Amino acid sequence: MTTSPRHTNTTAEGYIRGGQINVPIDRLTVSYSRSGGPGGQNVNKVNTKAEIRFHVQTADWIPEEARNKILQTNKNRINKAGELLVTSEVSRSQHRNLEDCLQKISDIIAEASQKPHEPTTEDIALRRARLEKRKREMLKQKKMNSALKQSRRVEFD
Repeated sequence: MTTSPRHTNTTAEGYIRGGQINVPIDRLTVSYSRSGGPGGQNVNKVNTKAEIRFHVQTADWIPEEARNKILQTNKNRINKAGELLVTSEVSRSQHRNLEDCLQKISDIIAEASQKPHEPTTEDIALRRARLEKRKREMLKQKKMNSALKQSRRVEFD
Protein backbone atom coordinates (compact mmCIF):
# COMPACT_ATOMS: atom_id res chain seq x y z
CA MET A 1 0.00 0.00 0.00
CA THR A 2 1.48 3.31 -1.05
CA THR A 3 0.57 6.69 0.23
CA SER A 4 0.69 9.77 -1.90
CA PRO A 5 2.60 12.78 -0.63
CA ARG A 6 0.52 15.60 0.74
CA HIS A 7 0.05 18.48 -1.65
CA THR A 8 0.19 21.86 -0.01
CA ASN A 9 -1.81 24.53 -1.75
CA THR A 10 0.07 27.83 -1.80
CA THR A 11 -2.63 29.85 -3.50
CA ALA A 12 -4.73 32.32 -1.57
CA GLU A 13 -7.77 30.03 -1.68
CA GLY A 14 -5.72 27.35 0.06
CA TYR A 15 -5.38 29.53 3.12
CA ILE A 16 -9.09 30.30 3.46
CA ARG A 17 -11.33 27.28 3.96
CA GLY A 18 -14.84 27.57 5.31
CA GLY A 19 -14.18 30.86 7.07
CA GLN A 20 -11.03 29.47 8.71
CA ILE A 21 -7.96 31.48 7.78
CA ASN A 22 -4.54 29.89 8.02
CA VAL A 23 -1.99 32.64 8.51
CA PRO A 24 1.51 31.45 7.47
CA ILE A 25 3.72 32.62 10.34
CA ASP A 26 6.89 32.08 8.30
CA ARG A 27 5.83 34.95 5.98
CA LEU A 28 5.31 37.42 8.83
CA THR A 29 7.84 39.60 10.61
CA VAL A 30 7.45 38.98 14.34
CA SER A 31 9.15 41.10 16.99
CA TYR A 32 8.83 41.45 20.75
CA SER A 33 9.32 44.42 23.03
CA ARG A 34 8.62 45.47 26.58
CA SER A 35 4.99 46.25 27.21
CA GLY A 36 3.56 48.90 29.49
CA GLY A 37 0.87 48.65 32.08
CA PRO A 38 0.64 46.61 35.28
CA GLY A 39 3.00 43.74 35.96
CA GLY A 40 5.57 45.07 38.38
CA GLN A 41 9.18 44.17 37.72
CA ASN A 42 8.09 41.59 35.13
CA VAL A 43 7.20 44.44 32.73
CA ASN A 44 10.66 45.97 33.07
CA LYS A 45 12.65 42.86 32.25
CA VAL A 46 10.60 40.62 29.91
CA ASN A 47 9.75 41.36 26.26
CA THR A 48 6.12 40.24 26.12
CA LYS A 49 4.52 42.73 23.71
CA ALA A 50 4.12 41.02 20.34
CA GLU A 51 4.27 42.94 17.08
CA ILE A 52 3.55 41.36 13.70
CA ARG A 53 3.94 43.08 10.36
CA PHE A 54 3.71 42.01 6.74
CA HIS A 55 3.58 43.75 3.38
CA VAL A 56 -0.04 43.65 2.23
CA GLN A 57 0.53 43.96 -1.55
CA THR A 58 2.99 41.05 -1.70
CA ALA A 59 0.99 38.75 0.60
CA ASP A 60 0.02 36.16 -2.02
CA TRP A 61 -1.69 34.04 0.66
CA ILE A 62 -4.51 36.62 0.81
CA PRO A 63 -6.95 36.89 -2.14
CA GLU A 64 -6.51 40.00 -4.32
CA GLU A 65 -9.96 41.46 -3.50
CA ALA A 66 -9.32 41.00 0.23
CA ARG A 67 -5.90 42.69 -0.05
CA ASN A 68 -7.47 45.73 -1.72
CA LYS A 69 -10.20 45.90 0.92
CA ILE A 70 -7.62 45.60 3.74
CA LEU A 71 -5.68 48.51 2.24
CA GLN A 72 -8.86 50.62 2.19
CA THR A 73 -10.29 49.74 5.60
CA ASN A 74 -7.10 49.57 7.71
CA LYS A 75 -5.31 52.74 6.62
CA ASN A 76 -4.28 53.63 10.20
CA ARG A 77 -2.60 50.25 10.69
CA ILE A 78 -0.55 50.41 7.48
CA ASN A 79 2.78 52.25 7.55
CA LYS A 80 4.42 54.15 4.69
CA ALA A 81 6.21 51.01 3.53
CA GLY A 82 2.82 49.31 2.95
CA GLU A 83 3.12 46.96 5.93
CA LEU A 84 0.14 46.07 8.09
CA LEU A 85 1.16 46.39 11.75
CA VAL A 86 -0.67 44.44 14.46
CA THR A 87 0.35 44.54 18.13
CA SER A 88 -0.86 42.88 21.31
CA GLU A 89 0.04 43.31 24.94
CA VAL A 90 -3.07 41.88 26.61
CA SER A 91 -1.18 39.13 28.42
CA ARG A 92 2.08 38.73 30.32
CA SER A 93 2.90 35.81 28.05
CA GLN A 94 4.77 36.25 24.77
CA HIS A 95 3.05 33.21 23.29
CA ARG A 96 -0.49 34.43 24.17
CA ASN A 97 0.23 37.85 22.73
CA LEU A 98 1.52 36.24 19.53
CA GLU A 99 -1.66 34.14 19.30
CA ASP A 100 -3.75 37.28 19.86
CA CYS A 101 -1.94 39.06 17.00
CA LEU A 102 -2.50 36.09 14.69
CA GLN A 103 -6.19 36.07 15.64
CA LYS A 104 -6.44 39.80 14.88
CA ILE A 105 -4.87 39.25 11.44
CA SER A 106 -7.20 36.33 10.81
CA ASP A 107 -10.21 38.50 11.75
CA ILE A 108 -9.05 41.33 9.46
CA ILE A 109 -8.68 38.92 6.53
CA ALA A 110 -12.03 37.24 7.25
CA GLU A 111 -13.80 40.61 7.37
CA ALA A 112 -12.17 41.70 4.12
CA SER A 113 -13.01 38.39 2.42
CA GLN A 114 -16.75 38.56 3.10
CA LYS A 115 -18.85 39.02 0.01
CA PRO A 116 -21.74 41.50 0.15
CA HIS A 117 -25.24 40.05 0.38
CA GLU A 118 -26.89 39.75 -3.04
CA PRO A 119 -30.58 40.69 -2.89
CA THR A 120 -33.05 38.12 -4.18
CA THR A 121 -35.87 38.96 -6.57
CA GLU A 122 -38.24 38.79 -3.61
CA ASP A 123 -36.13 41.38 -1.72
CA ILE A 124 -36.14 43.66 -4.75
CA ALA A 125 -39.92 43.34 -5.14
CA LEU A 126 -40.48 44.13 -1.44
CA ARG A 127 -38.25 47.18 -1.64
CA ARG A 128 -40.04 48.43 -4.76
CA ALA A 129 -43.44 47.97 -3.06
CA ARG A 130 -42.25 49.91 0.01
CA LEU A 131 -40.96 52.77 -2.14
CA GLU A 132 -44.23 52.98 -4.10
CA LYS A 133 -46.27 52.97 -0.89
CA ARG A 134 -44.07 55.72 0.55
CA LYS A 135 -44.54 57.82 -2.60
CA ARG A 136 -48.34 57.35 -2.49
CA GLU A 137 -48.43 58.37 1.18
CA MET A 138 -46.28 61.44 0.49
CA LEU A 139 -48.54 62.57 -2.39
CA LYS A 140 -51.64 61.99 -0.26
CA GLN A 141 -50.13 64.14 2.52
CA LYS A 142 -49.21 66.89 0.04
CA LYS A 143 -52.76 66.96 -1.34
CA MET A 144 -54.19 67.21 2.19
CA ASN A 145 -51.85 70.12 3.02
CA SER A 146 -52.73 71.83 -0.26
CA ALA A 147 -56.48 71.46 0.41
CA LEU A 148 -56.03 72.85 3.94
CA LYS A 149 -54.15 75.89 2.67
CA GLN A 150 -56.71 76.43 -0.11
CA SER A 151 -59.50 76.50 2.49
CA ARG A 152 -57.67 79.22 4.46
CA ARG A 153 -57.41 81.56 1.48
CA VAL A 154 -59.67 84.56 1.43
CA GLU A 155 -60.80 85.71 -1.99
CA PHE A 156 -61.39 89.41 -2.62
CA ASP A 157 -63.83 90.54 -5.34
